[in-house]
Amino acid sequence: MLKVIHPGFYTTIQDAGRFGYRDIGVPVSGYMDAFAARFANALLGNHPDDAVMEISLKGPTLKFGINTRAVTYGAEAQLKLDGEIRAHFIPFPIKAGQTLEIGNIEKGARLYLALQGGFQTEEILGSRSFYPEITHSAKLYKNQELMLKETKVLPSGNAHLKHDNKILTTNLLAVLKGPEYDCLTAEMRKKIIDFTFHVGHENNRMAYKLEEKLSENKVDMLTSPTLPGTVQLTPSGGLMILMRDAQTTGGYPRILQLTEAAINILAQKREGDGIRFSLLN
Repeated sequence: MLKVIHPGFYTTIQDAGRFGYRDIGVPVSGYMDAFAARFANALLGNHPDDAVMEISLKGPTLKFGINTRAVTYGAEAQLKLDGEIRAHFIPFPIKAGQTLEIGNIEKGARLYLALQGGFQTEEILGSRSFYPEITHSAKLYKNQELMLKETKVLPSGNAHLKHDNKILTTNLLAVLKGPEYDCLTAEMRKKIIDFTFHVGHENNRMAYKLEEKLSENKVDMLTSPTLPGTVQLTPSGGLMILMRDAQTTGGYPRILQLTEAAINILAQKREGDGIRFSLLN
C-alpha cells in the first residue's frame, strides 16, 4: 500500500488506455507520453502496459507501506527518498515506511514513476487509467491510499543506462494530412508548415490550444470521429490539438494528425513552448 501525503499539482495513474469503448463516447486516456511510461516499465522488467504514476509540473510526496523498487523517466525533477537524493532513470529500492518526495519539474512537463509490478488501482472498462466520471477520482488527493504489489527488494545493480532525451528538447512534430486538409488555402498550408506556434494557456490532458491563429474557418461540417493527435481548426482560425483524454467526435475540420511519436513530444511541452509541424508525405 502507498499513502499520498501530498498529491502534487496534477498527478494521476495511467496505463496504456481504455480501448473498445469509443463508440459509446469513452476516451482512450492512458499515458500522455507513452514512450517515457513504457521505458520506465521496461527498466523494472514490468509489462509495457502496466499502470504508472503520471506527474505533471509538481510532484507528490508518497509514503510506502510495503517494500518495492521504483524508477522515474520522462521529465526531470528532484527525487528524495527519506531526504536522500535519488537519480532518474536508475531503479532504486524502497522499503516499507520510507517517504519519496518528488519536487517541481524542471525540464519537460510530465514525469513517470513506475513501481515493480505496476500500480494496482481499480480496473474499469479494461483500464486503470484515471478519467473524470469513469474512475472514482480524476487525480490523486491527500491521504489517498493506493494498492501495490509486495516485492522482494533487490539491489539496483551497476548497469548504466544510455538514454536519449531529445524528446524534451525537440520542437518538431511529425504530422499527416487530416481528412479536411484540403479546406486550407495555399497561404494557410504554407504558414502551418513554416511558422513556429506556441502552446497556449489552455493545455491539459484533453487538448492543447495554440496561441497563434490561421485565417478564419468558414467550413461547415458534420460531427466526425477524432483521435488523440487530431489537429482541429476552429471557426476563429485557432488550432487545437487533441490529446489522450480527448472527446471521440468533433465538429471542427481535422486538418492534421500527429504521429504517435509527435503526441509524446507534445506531452512534454508547457505553456509558451514553441512547436513546428513537419508534414510527412
